[in-house]
Amino acid sequence: MGLTESATGRLGYDSPVSLFSSATIFREPYVPDSRQGGRNPNVLRTLCWLVVFALSIHGADRPRIVGIANIAVKVDSLDEARKFYTGVVGMAEAFATKDPAVAGDLACFKVNDRQFVEVSPTLKSESEDRLIRIGFETNDARKLRDYLAAKGVPVPARIDKDPNGNRSFVVKDPDGHSVQFVQYLPGSIQSRDFGKHLAAMRISDHMLHVGVRVVDPAKADAFYKDILGFRLQWKGGPTDNRFEWISMMVPDGSDWIEYMVRETTPTPQQLGVLHHYALSTMDVQQVYKTVVERGYKPPREPAIARDGRWLLQLYDKNFTRTEMMIRKPVETPCCSPNLDDIKANRDGSKQ
Repeated sequence: MGLTESATGRLGYDSPVSLFSSATIFREPYVPDSRQGGRNPNVLRTLCWLVVFALSIHGADRPRIVGIANIAVKVDSLDEARKFYTGVVGMAEAFATKDPAVAGDLACFKVNDRQFVEVSPTLKSESEDRLIRIGFETNDARKLRDYLAAKGVPVPARIDKDPNGNRSFVVKDPDGHSVQFVQYLPGSIQSRDFGKHLAAMRISDHMLHVGVRVVDPAKADAFYKDILGFRLQWKGGPTDNRFEWISMMVPDGSDWIEYMVRETTPTPQQLGVLHHYALSTMDVQQVYKTVVERGYKPPREPAIARDGRWLLQLYDKNFTRTEMMIRKPVETPCCSPNLDDIKANRDGSKQ
């Protein structure tokens, strides 16, 4: 998606929109001659400029984006999905959610009170992309909508409560992925379930990141980094000079999105690898033993990846990947420094 100007005059994603529009002209504020009063006109002029600048950026502040809220995927059988997401991964099916872009209900498997894997049994063919959307939590969905609109991102005309009782909206990123921003409200389906359906058999209680296919990292950066404020954690690839995995942390938390850089068109099974989510663990070997005891044999045993972290890969019947990760590297990462500046989770705990 190149830098274009639409019929509405809005800019595309290739570069961040300037803080001041080209139509805005700031003239030097008039400062009366105050020498007779003993005042320094240069000081007054500076103060006036500061006031003008403060007024110009008022309303441009981005609301907080604090972490991953959800990932929604398609499957061809809800029964098979339950065998994996509950039977293997151990998440309780807490409730059903609705999405205007999806026919019927989505089964909502609960990672914790603020993070969910949502599954829709609407996969019709092997060639269809399994990913429906990724979601991030914000503290103010309406203000975030306004912020994105001011940056030239196409957004809904207004935001009311969604079918689940929250304030949320969806935009498209430069690669066409649906990205939801949700503000949990009292009385919503999720809020009413706080403290419930936190299954003891979960192999993890925190979603660290979501991964999506990206064709051009520079265009993705124009949206996620330049507009939304995501920050680099690490980038690497199968060789030291190829950056195919780029981790960008949310601006106000410690979760991240991973750019899975792939220019060529992937197969459905490859898309399942690229479009994934990762769960945190402190003991990946124990997770491996647990899922084997539950009747699931991972394709490979746990291994240390190029980023120096222990990983384990699990897949549902339709190839969507669940990655298990020990966040702290045990070896020096390849390719670039790990800039992880982990903050406290939304509940105040540390990962």
